[in-house]
Amino acid sequence: MGKEKVVLAYSGGLDTTVIIPWLKENYDYEVIAACIDVGQGTETDGLEEKALKTGASKYYLVECEEEFVSDYVYPTMKAGAVYEGKYLLGTSIARPLIAKKLVEIALKEGAVAICHGATGKGNDQVRFELGIKALAPHLKIIAPWRIWDIQSREDEIEYLEKRGIEVPMKKDDSYSRDKNLWHLSHEGLELEDPANEPNYDKLLHLSVTPEKAPDKATYVEIEFEQGTPVTLDGEKMSPATMLKKLNELGGKNAIGIIDLVENRVVGMKSRGVYETPGGTILYAAHKELEYLCLDKQTQSFKSIVSNKFAELVYSGEWFTPLFEALLAFVESTQKTVTGKVKLKLYKGNIIPAGAESKYSLYNESLASFTTGDLYNHKDAEGFINLFGLPLKVNALVKKLNGVEFKPEEK
Repeated sequence: MGKEKVVLAYSGGLDTTVIIPWLKENYDYEVIAACIDVGQGTETDGLEEKALKTGASKYYLVECEEEFVSDYVYPTMKAGAVYEGKYLLGTSIARPLIAKKLVEIALKEGAVAICHGATGKGNDQVRFELGIKALAPHLKIIAPWRIWDIQSREDEIEYLEKRGIEVPMKKDDSYSRDKNLWHLSHEGLELEDPANEPNYDKLLHLSVTPEKAPDKATYVEIEFEQGTPVTLDGEKMSPATMLKKLNELGGKNAIGIIDLVENRVVGMKSRGVYETPGGTILYAAHKELEYLCLDKQTQSFKSIVSNKFAELVYSGEWFTPLFEALLAFVESTQKTVTGKVKLKLYKGNIIPAGAESKYSLYNESLASFTTGDLYNHKDAEGFINLFGLPLKVNALVKKLNGVEFKPEEK
């Protein structure tokens, strides 16, 4: 009978490079390295050789860019979910998909455990483990950062050097980064002190600063069908292809650079810089179309749902009954969100440049100052009398009890 197997969420970065030999030294498991490709780009190059050389018995590369955008990014965008007013949930939305793919590999391989390299202070440990528990509660979960004696990145580097294993990073470039097709996050170094301005020239990979953006505006037109983007500047594209193109356009125009101090799931505050160029454009375009197509009450209630949706995604509660229910509500609101939106991109700004939809609730006859057939100005008097009745009754009761409005003496 062979050894029991563990599936490691493998990125080839410092943490997971250390974890492979650590697992072999501390557990009698066969280590299967699995890289879930949600748009890391060249970061996945050469990982198989590295994983096997470091001690893994098998390596998986699961390419799922299209699934990531269509099944995880788009639902979050349709919900208008933004965490704490700024964060477009770039890292968060990838975690449930990664957890799902890890579980699929574990079940296929007959593994008894899944291992991840998330720290004991971060959000990702929560997100990964909630996903695994929801989909395969029988699997063990190994989180080395909560077990081992290693305390820092310096300790990790020393661990690898002692074993003659190549360190996959430069000692003077130790930002903690997470990249996928939706965004790139940065933490560490000068960002650990909120009083410091980010070193954008060294930090940014997807974008430029507004000072370096073109002096001429860039126009984009996005067409949606039931809330889903389908064409960019008249050209039909797959979800991943469109996002890559928007990342390029947004990055050149300094769109979507966010510096945020956020509240982590585990209770502490952390500071990070996020680059989400294409995603920021999609959110802006989708919102402009909803302004045309959603009625007042739906739009108002959807803003409440958006906040809760964002909290659930951020906390890793994707595979929950409440999330499923909120997602159903969001999808129902998108039935009429069909049309085209034009935006102007200029030095970090997104400026609306027109929107149209066959489901638009905007009626020029009603909105115009000119009296039309659908609206009689005289009708407003009765409406105001009824709408203001509670105020009038409240004032009369105050008067009966000796409380009246009196002008202030000067």
